[in-house]
Amino acid sequence: MLNKFRKIFDPFFNKVVSIVAKTDLPPLFWSSFGLAMAFLSCLSYSRIFFNQIYGGIFLLISGFADVLDGAVARAKGLVSLKGAFLDSTFDRLGESLVYAGILIGGFCDSLFVLMALSFSLLVSYVRARGESLGINLSGIGIGERAERILILSITSILGYVNYGVIIVLALAFITFLQRIIIIIEKL
Repeated sequence: MLNKFRKIFDPFFNKVVSIVAKTDLPPLFWSSFGLAMAFLSCLSYSRIFFNQIYGGIFLLISGFADVLDGAVARAKGLVSLKGAFLDSTFDRLGESLVYAGILIGGFCDSLFVLMALSFSLLVSYVRARGESLGINLSGIGIGERAERILILSITSILGYVNYGVIIVLALAFITFLQRIIIIIEKL
């Protein structure tokens, strides 16, 4: 869904990427930084450090770092299968940490947290599995990772983590179904 607005933000984002790409920091740094921010988000949601507002802020930073790692890899000509594998693995680990923090912090019913995490992971799995079968699913679905991060971050900052989890659950479930239907149709 946010891909439709990408053209609006591309000039700003391209400027940021060109500045970041000029540093000596490799794409793996940005993937690792994103994972570290997800861990801080987890600690914030679990109330070990700070609170849900910081959880949302760290989650937003984590999401931005996730966008940077691939863009920096492309800008520096460092795109690799190993980097893509580590990036997607760190992303799934980061998602799991964030939801674990929300669960520990008691911000939402545990069933909703578990289902939101499960369908978020299934959205990514279905895309990976579909692409392994030669079906491109990039930009398919109303609740890709960027949308889910943005919604959970904003609702957390506003103090409504529980609503964010429920909205993410609904969007991830719909996206999961959309991708399943597309894969079945194309097979």
